[in-house]
Amino acid sequence: MIVGVNTASAQEWQTDFAVAKEIATKESKPIILVFQGSDWCGPCIKLDREIWSTDTFKAYANENYVMLKADFPKRKKNALSEAQTKANAQLAEIYNKQGFFPFVVVLDSNGKVLGENSYKKTTPENYIKELNAFIK
Repeated sequence: MIVGVNTASAQEWQTDFAVAKEIATKESKPIILVFQGSDWCGPCIKLDREIWSTDTFKAYANENYVMLKADFPKRKKNALSEAQTKANAQLAEIYNKQGFFPFVVVLDSNGKVLGENSYKKTTPENYIKELNAFIK
């Protein structure tokens, strides 16, 4: 028996807003936009470890969300391409004017803000409930 390559273990993180909106529209899913500093922001790293990287969250997100990452690394070895850096800055300009990290924005497929969240010590299940509370 051949199983599809897109199993729940591989979470698809989009990095292109246009592609994320296209998928969200096609699959009728909300976009979870995550602003993070993957190599310097303690709470961002905890959020990744305690929520995003868990099997529970990955399996659920795979079926129900389009995950979009806007990373702002500081170390040279983790530097993003110039185009990606610019794209992330444009997203921050629209959705994260205060420059909070981590900052989680729940968007509809058109890019309209439905709700906002951040890091908190909780379970993946509770985090999913909080995100879903924004989605009508």
